[in-house]
Amino acid sequence: MAAAIDDAIGSREHLLVQAGTGTGKSLAYLAPALTVDGPVVVSTATLALQSQLVEHDLPRLADAVEPVLGRRPTYAVLKGRHHYVCMAKLDHSTEDEPDTLFDSPGSGGNSTGWLGEAGRLGKQIQRVRDWALTSETGDRDELDPGVDDTAWRQVSMPARECVGATRCPYGDECFAEASRVRAREADIVVTNHSLLAVDMLAGRHIVPPHKLLIIDEAHELADRVSSAAQAELTAEAVERAARQSRPLLTPEIAETLVEAGDALAVGLAEVPAGRLTAGLPPPLREACTLLDSATRSALDRIGDVKSDDPDPVRKQQSKSVLDELSKTTQRLLEEADHDVAWVEKPEGAQSGRRALVVAPLSVAGTLAVNLYDERTVVATSATLTLGGRFDTIARALGLAPGAAVDQPDGAGPGNGKPALARAGDGRPGDAEKDTDSPPWRSLDVDSPFDYPRQGILYVAAHLPRPAASGLPEAAGEELLRLVGALGGRTLGLFSSRRAATQAAELLRARTDLPVLLQGEEALPLLVRRFREDRASCLFGVMSLWQGVDVPGDACQLVVIDRLPFPRPDEPLAAARAAAVDATGGSGFASVSVPIAAIRLAQGVGRLIRSTGDKGVVAVLDSRLETARGYGAFLRRSLPPFWYTTRPDIAQGALERLSRT
Repeated sequence: MAAAIDDAIGSREHLLVQAGTGTGKSLAYLAPALTVDGPVVVSTATLALQSQLVEHDLPRLADAVEPVLGRRPTYAVLKGRHHYVCMAKLDHSTEDEPDTLFDSPGSGGNSTGWLGEAGRLGKQIQRVRDWALTSETGDRDELDPGVDDTAWRQVSMPARECVGATRCPYGDECFAEASRVRAREADIVVTNHSLLAVDMLAGRHIVPPHKLLIIDEAHELADRVSSAAQAELTAEAVERAARQSRPLLTPEIAETLVEAGDALAVGLAEVPAGRLTAGLPPPLREACTLLDSATRSALDRIGDVKSDDPDPVRKQQSKSVLDELSKTTQRLLEEADHDVAWVEKPEGAQSGRRALVVAPLSVAGTLAVNLYDERTVVATSATLTLGGRFDTIARALGLAPGAAVDQPDGAGPGNGKPALARAGDGRPGDAEKDTDSPPWRSLDVDSPFDYPRQGILYVAAHLPRPAASGLPEAAGEELLRLVGALGGRTLGLFSSRRAATQAAELLRARTDLPVLLQGEEALPLLVRRFREDRASCLFGVMSLWQGVDVPGDACQLVVIDRLPFPRPDEPLAAARAAAVDATGGSGFASVSVPIAAIRLAQGVGRLIRSTGDKGVVAVLDSRLETARGYGAFLRRSLPPFWYTTRPDIAQGALERLSRT
């Protein structure tokens, strides 16, 4: 992998690398990165990996190469502005407390509760103020103990509301600016997918100029870019903007903003939750039209932010919030084919957060235009191939409009030798690369794990096809038999909170095993208890499918209740599938199956975390065996475990593990 990255740097060809857990891929990409002249940017999806790089991998690498290079390589973390305390905002934080407090959802008009909350919030802000006077970085992650999100919003500044160091009275002591200076001077800059996405959408002026971009956990990038390009309208946001900008507006304009917020609240109450397939309903269109007019008038009234303004920070804040509302409103009113709009409401609740949301149908074009220009991109993850090929991820990342090129025949996972394939090189089974796509290669370095000897993939093909939500009775009985054979040590990954809860209740009622259920305690505490208690079971939903690392014999059975297809009411997935259907293709095959493949591979990957691990993955969804077409595709997307559909073989293997 290191050699392939070094070759990509020299040839300026982009590279997709699948590298399984235990490969050592972070060192494989960090080592050749040190040969690049100028900063190298590494982007990750999770805080856990970001911390691993900065606290473990990079210090070890710097120690190792210092004698070779004759100097110690430097590295820095680059985060969004809102991660740092803002001295200008901190100076006004006491005045801001009531605004944030009184528009808190669920306050219910209890003034005594408000006063108590104000006191608690004030104490947290004072603690941040005391800490900021001695902190060298102003990074929220270094504040211990921390403060809650409400307090932090009072002392941090989103990028869009920042006036810039030259116009801010605290520009010379800005923590966020200092972090950017450190990043520009470092050899390796570690950032995250969300900031990378914002950087691309904002014209690439946030992340320092660089020649090499390494994207770890690359299967997450497209979703993070979609999130960055997503926008929403809420009545609370409009009300807050009106209150914040009132001193800068005429009474008439301020009142029009309030009326627009009220109209939006009424429209969101009347329109049911879900995707808007026939354009904006009349109540929402009327509210958006009123809001469009009000925000334009307000922005005209405020005018430009000037260096001699008495309070440029406040003025910029008001202007940026109104500008965001204006752009989102116009985007919704345009009803462009490349956007998807929907209404979000809390399930089964009469009150709570309601929003009108708009997001891009696809970000592949955005990535194709903004990700690859003037830099070499290396994208890596443990799950980049679906069905044994790189086609799907290449399309999602904007590298291949049509079929992408992968391994030549006979190469790839399970044969013990990595193979490098160039897009469009005409090898057997390859498709010609689109001439408009940038040049790229793919590489699967396989895994150090001996999956057929270390693990079994058991599919309960005898169970009925899952229908209703929750845990079917037959699947529950199968779960009891499997967990009972092993005596605990089970990670249960469920498709819904209801199914996870039913499974936990079933085991608690019919076994003496300790059952830990996500949501009953903080997740890090649950994972630690699961790791320490060999008889325990940990059950949860989607965040457990990627976020749990329990090597050793504390986790020897991973149970998946059903194939993790997106729900039919997930607006973006449904819209993307419908768009494929409209062109004569299969939206299910093109959208839902790849999503399920990535999620399933991530979940299955919880079992084997080291070369000494052994165990069973049990999938209680018979479709993985019986479904024609996609069943085999999903199995090819998983590590090459020893495969069986026989319950006695799986149960026997678990019983043997329980005795060792």
